[in-house]
Amino acid sequence: MQHMKAVWCAAALTLSMAGQVPVMAAPFPAARAALAGNGPVLPNPVQPPAWAANPNAGAPSPAGLATHARSAVVMDFATGKVLFAKDPHARLPMASITKIMTMLLVMEAVDQGKAKWSDPVKTSEHAASMGGSQIFLEPGETMTLADMMKGVAIASANDASVALAEHLYGSEDVFVQRMNQRARELGMKDTHFVNCNGLPAPNHYSSAYDIALMSRELLKHEQITRWTSVYSDYLRKDTAHPLWLVNTNKLVRFYEGVDGLKTGYTSEAQYCLSATAKRGDFRVIVVVMGEPKPSVRNAEVAQLFNWAFSQFEAKVLYRAGQRVTLLRVPHGIPEQVPVVAGDTVGVIAEKGSNRQYTTEWRWEKVQPPLKAGQRVGTLVVREDGQPVSQVPLLAAVDVQRASFWQSIGKTIRRIVTFGRG
Repeated sequence: MQHMKAVWCAAALTLSMAGQVPVMAAPFPAARAALAGNGPVLPNPVQPPAWAANPNAGAPSPAGLATHARSAVVMDFATGKVLFAKDPHARLPMASITKIMTMLLVMEAVDQGKAKWSDPVKTSEHAASMGGSQIFLEPGETMTLADMMKGVAIASANDASVALAEHLYGSEDVFVQRMNQRARELGMKDTHFVNCNGLPAPNHYSSAYDIALMSRELLKHEQITRWTSVYSDYLRKDTAHPLWLVNTNKLVRFYEGVDGLKTGYTSEAQYCLSATAKRGDFRVIVVVMGEPKPSVRNAEVAQLFNWAFSQFEAKVLYRAGQRVTLLRVPHGIPEQVPVVAGDTVGVIAEKGSNRQYTTEWRWEKVQPPLKAGQRVGTLVVREDGQPVSQVPLLAAVDVQRASFWQSIGKTIRRIVTFGRG
């Protein structure tokens, strides 16, 4: 292991904590009957439910939270800290919450340049055969990757999920192997995927804690809320068969700050939800599993949000990929290398606690050449002198090794400019 040299950064902070709802329109007569993957289609008209009347109402104590859920977790996005848990590691069927991992792999493929949002995605016979929630893809039908993603994120489309899996990895089976590999990489110890859409299958399960982990990872791709925050939209709008999509997550419309993330329902899993809301710089992830009905699920998630926002205050210090500082790399070109955070890092505390936080950088001994994304150190956050979180620091650009004459030139320039060159 390379020697680590701790360098204190003079960065400290103090947190003083003293209408009408559209129904999904389908282009086929039997479409309504087929929408069975995420519970009933929303009634029309509907009034805001009781739990949405006052989202800032006083929340019950932790002992009175999520009483009907089989399992629940409240997690702070910035730190990954669990604020509330009820049987968080119980292995339970997760239904369409499965699609959080499917969407994560799509986002990562685009970020890595393996796919583009404009790519045409062709529907196979297998993808078109999916039941439950769907966008009624026909065999051979082509949509862009972005439109397929819209169908998954808003309407929880099982057929689009399989089409995306086949497009990226050739087959759903290979895609599912990658899903399980990614789960292991994220530390999801109580999860096993059998398919990419969450339709009932033996040995397909997860836990509230694991779902919170993969939800947090997906939310690092900020573009995802471009779809998950939308309450209604169209696919095939300018065709003979337009499809009106309605978000299966009612909290997007009725709870302040909610902009995702994914619902789930099967008779085995009952009503599940991974929801996220943001107020100011504070983003919270709430996961509930095994709720008896959607109204209870939504009410208990709203209570968990109320409790988290009323009890805690959080601050994001650096987002994943955000520039932190410059690192001097002797004999490197460039010699001053921008360094970015390898993950999102922040602090959280109970309101009124008035805690002191400091950050420090610990640099590894590195020599050129370096690759962009290579670890060069660690950012440590301390609370009252004790480490509370840390993330890797990564080189933002490639660094080449300077030649002999380039090194001589740099030395002369520093002498002439008294070290300022």
